[in-house]
This record gives sequence, C-alpha cells and structure tokens, in this order.
Amino acid sequence: MHAGNSIPLASIADRALTRLATASGSASLASLDGATLLGERAMRAGLRIPGRTSAGGGCRLFDALGDTIALSLARSADREMLPALFESDELDANDDAAVAACIAQRDAHALLMRGRSMGLAIAAEREMRTALEGMPLFGPGSSPAWTELASGPGAGAPPGAPAPMRTAPRVVDLSALWAGPLAAHLLWLAGAEVVKVESRSRPDALRNTEGDFYALLNQGKTMVAVDLADGEERQALLSLIAASDIVIEAARPRALAQLGIDADQIVRVTPGLVWISITGHGSVGEAGGWVGFGDDCGVSGGLSAALRSATGRAGFVGDAIADPLTGIFAALAACEAWNAGRSTRLGLAMSHAVARSLAAAEHENPEALQSCLRTWGTAVGRPFPSVKRRAVQARPLVCGSIQAYLARCAR
Repeated sequence: MHAGNSIPLASIADRALTRLATASGSASLASLDGATLLGERAMRAGLRIPGRTSAGGGCRLFDALGDTIALSLARSADREMLPALFESDELDANDDAAVAACIAQRDAHALLMRGRSMGLAIAAEREMRTALEGMPLFGPGSSPAWTELASGPGAGAPPGAPAPMRTAPRVVDLSALWAGPLAAHLLWLAGAEVVKVESRSRPDALRNTEGDFYALLNQGKTMVAVDLADGEERQALLSLIAASDIVIEAARPRALAQLGIDADQIVRVTPGLVWISITGHGSVGEAGGWVGFGDDCGVSGGLSAALRSATGRAGFVGDAIADPLTGIFAALAACEAWNAGRSTRLGLAMSHAVARSLAAAEHENPEALQSCLRTWGTAVGRPFPSVKRRAVQARPLVCGSIQAYLARCAR
C-alpha cells in the first residue's frame, strides 16, 4: 500500500454507509464508500496530508503545559480574542510564533476551559473520553453515536416497517458548512426532497469559500432564504418545519433559543417529526455552549492522541474528519428514526462521533488501526489520498422565500 492511501476510520464510515444504504434501499448510497466521503474535499482542493497544521490550514497544534492544544484560528474573530485569552494586551495575535510561546507557558486544561468559555474552537489532545469507551458504535437496537433529547407522538407507521424508507421524506436543512449539509445530501441521494434554508444576512460560508464542494453537497436541494430577524419570516420557517418530516440543524442551544425556536417542544407536538441536532460537543449542559469544528473535534475525540501513540509524533488525522463522520451518522440516525415512524430529537456531537468511531476501530481490529495510523504518519506533506471523484448530477432549485416555497407546495 502506498503511504497515505488509507484514511483512518474509513472502515467505520463504510459500515455506517452500508447500514444507511440498507435502511434507505438506495443504490446510490450502496455505491459510496467511506474513504470517498472522508477524503473528497481534500482531494478536490489539492490538499496535503497534515502535520501540526490541519489540511485546510485553519487549525494548529500547540504545545502547552501538560498537553497539546488544537486551536482553530480560521475566523478573523478568533485572533481578535487571543489577547483576552492570554490576558495580554501586548500580544501580536497575527504572530503564530508569539501565540505558540504564550500557549507553551500555560496549563493546557486551564487554557482549554477558558478558551471554550470565550467561544473559541479549542481542544486538547488527551481529553478524557472514558465515558464513551466501551460503548458499541453498532449493534442490535443500539445507536450510541447519537442520543435522544426529546420525543413526541409517532407517525403511526406499522410495527417493524421494513426498509427501504417507507415514503420519500421532506427534509429541512438548516445547517451550513459540511456535516449537516452532507447528512441532507445523503438523504437526497436516498430519494428525499431536501429544502436548504439559508439566512439572508449570513448565508452558508461554504458557498463563497469552496463553491465546487458546496455545489456537490447541495445539488438537487430546493434553496430558500429567510430573514430570521423578521417575525413573519420566522413564522413561515416554523410553518415549513411543521409541514416537513426531518429537520437537520447545527446550532448551539443558545442560538436556537435566540431565534425563538424550541426544538424539544416542536418535536413533542408534531407527530412523526425527526429532528437532528449537530453540535461540536453536545446539546446539554456546559458542553452545549462550546464551539467545535471538524479539525479540533477530531483532536478532542482522541484521534491525534492515537496518532501520537502509534507514531510518537503530533499531527492531525484526516481533513476535518469529524465533519464527514458526523454527517454520515446524522443521515443514518434520521433515516432509521423516520423508518420507525418515531417523533424524536436526536443529538450528535462531532467530538463524540470521532471518539466512538475510534473506540469501535480499536475494539474491532486494533492492529489494522495501528498500521493505518503509522502509514498516515509517514505521509505528512504528500498529496491527500486519491478517492473517487463524484460529479454534480443536479442543479439546486432556487425558490427564493419560504413563503414562495410553501405557496408552490400548496398548489
């Protein structure tokens, strides 16, 4: 095997995709493989296997006292917060060497908790994942990659309704970037009607930064825009949700509350509605307020620690690997809940998805995982593994406002 040709945890993604293809009866999903979904963004962008800087360049590993810290500095606002993080007005936040020197002098755990309380996407290499270890990722009646946050009246599907999906659901995609849009994309491949809702003032950032990849993930979706500051448009959004079967969002609990959206209450009163909530680290408690992106959540989930154990070196594994892993699990969770006729809100935390996937790989074939990590570690700086290049098969349908979409559906 050529060094770097295997992406760690691709076998776990494969297993989830197989289960999703079975649940949906989709030949399109059956033809996909885990490595493609984990590696296609990096391959399309010509990225290289990362070392201490993530493949996309937005996150870096820094040595602190007691642990190694992953800090995302992809947003301009992130660097603006660094003087406050270090309580130093003299820091040049754009000088990475100065940032590294500040981190090297500080306790990793204290820095982690302070950074998270400030809204930075930050993680530690050896964060505790004891509570997640030993939990099967797959198994009869078991779906620990997600947790139920609320439940409501079922849709009355017959007990034991077989695959494929009992009908083609309407999916409302309120998410942005990678994990949520990928989940909605996979459901579209399975035959679902997908409506992507974007804020007029803050559209999906992927649209302008990675247009080619944005087009791949959002092909075939109906595109509508909403002004969330407008009461009538928020009400139209709630009407759209009430007329739909699956909702996918990736907002922290506080953000939903600020919009006046009570996801738990909506699920409790809407028969058969499946609501998927994707977060960095969880939907309840203190962790519900933590910011997380694909690279730092991969570190938080233990992948960089596993790489160091296998190779003796620090580094990132994959390309924002928590995003595609979580997107696959989110689609699977939605499909299986929809097939069962459940009304439920399911929470998926990206760092937990990585930790549980890693624990599953360690349990099922530890030698293969170690070999894959060693191979990955020797390939730093080489082109990202070549995977199948998927073509955009359908254009999105631009519908404008939610009101226009609802009026079209009523005709």
